[in-house]
Amino acid sequence: MLRKITQSFLLAFQNIHSNFFHTFLSVLGIVIGVGALVSILSLIDGMEQYAKDQIASTTSLNMISVSTNSFTRKDGISIRKDSTTFFRYDHYRTIPSKLSKPAFVYIFQREAKEISISGDSTKVATHITAVAGLKADSILAGKLMTPDDVLNHAPVAVLTESLARSLGKAEVKDLIGREIHINGHKLLVVGVILLKHAQGPELFMPFTLATDHQLRNNPPQVIIEVENIVDVNPLKTDIESYLVNEFGSGHDFQITTNHLRVAQAEQGFFVFRVIMGLIVGISVVVGGIGVMNVLLISVTERTAEIGIRKAMGANRKDIILLFLSESITVSAFGSFLGLVFGILFTMAAIPVVKALTKVPFQANYTLNTLLVISVLAVVVGIIFGTYPAVRASRLNPVDAIRHE
Repeated sequence: MLRKITQSFLLAFQNIHSNFFHTFLSVLGIVIGVGALVSILSLIDGMEQYAKDQIASTTSLNMISVSTNSFTRKDGISIRKDSTTFFRYDHYRTIPSKLSKPAFVYIFQREAKEISISGDSTKVATHITAVAGLKADSILAGKLMTPDDVLNHAPVAVLTESLARSLGKAEVKDLIGREIHINGHKLLVVGVILLKHAQGPELFMPFTLATDHQLRNNPPQVIIEVENIVDVNPLKTDIESYLVNEFGSGHDFQITTNHLRVAQAEQGFFVFRVIMGLIVGISVVVGGIGVMNVLLISVTERTAEIGIRKAMGANRKDIILLFLSESITVSAFGSFLGLVFGILFTMAAIPVVKALTKVPFQANYTLNTLLVISVLAVVVGIIFGTYPAVRASRLNPVDAIRHE
């Protein structure tokens, strides 16, 4: 059987070689369709990879966020709840003991306010973040607030570099020991830090300085940074159990992870990939009709040959195998040319995309794309080669030999 298949494909290659130009024109539809499909899939894969890189660079994929849902939806409208459950400092202190995996836990509540520094009445807008558990990419001056500062309600503040620059000091170290005024309250600056993903100028103060009124009007958020990314789902389960045990099954909290953003992006690109694939598939169908045309002409031209093969003992299966092999070979030939064409097109298109969008975007040639093209070549060859193959196998040997 293997020998017959090998011989069939060898004969198919010979026929393609002897009618190269005619075969090429007939499968031009497949070349264009596969080329377009390769271009679209590689560009979509590149877009998906770019989106994942952006998500990973702007957020932490090993982060779990727990926040109060202060709104409810009714008749398609978001309505603020009359009362909501929110985290207090005591809740924050008990969370680490409820986790089955190592993680860094912190709680924060953020508001936008104006501040001024002692000796200067100029107001500067900034985010005021009440926090327990603070990390920094680097400490530029002074120190971070300590757990004792939070526990003892110490009136201290840590500034981001952008806020320190906004306060008009040439050297950030000059701010250490100065007082910050916030709505009549005073905080002592103990540190200036660098945060790579800071959302504008920001001041950090101990979470315990935030009043219940502030926490109720603007509920805080708890962040769990998992040490190992594979522990995200187990810890999410731990948090869900903690919330039910602590606040009851009807609690007002929602848990989100950045893996959901990645999954949503993947789903969106998958839908886009399928839709564009179906649209481009029309060209592939046209190419398949070209393959059928090549084989029907081949059946007509080789009618006498088919009659001789049957007279010498070839059965219907042998004839069908011969023409299906040629069909698959022709469609594979067109798919290969289309693959080359698609890669060359994307290589030429990427510089244009970069120039227009100013985005460091690259096409991404994945194994899935190559597998799709390979399967497509076989499927098109079988589907559009079946009718000519069956037609050839039904020829009467005597009538076929007499055919001129």
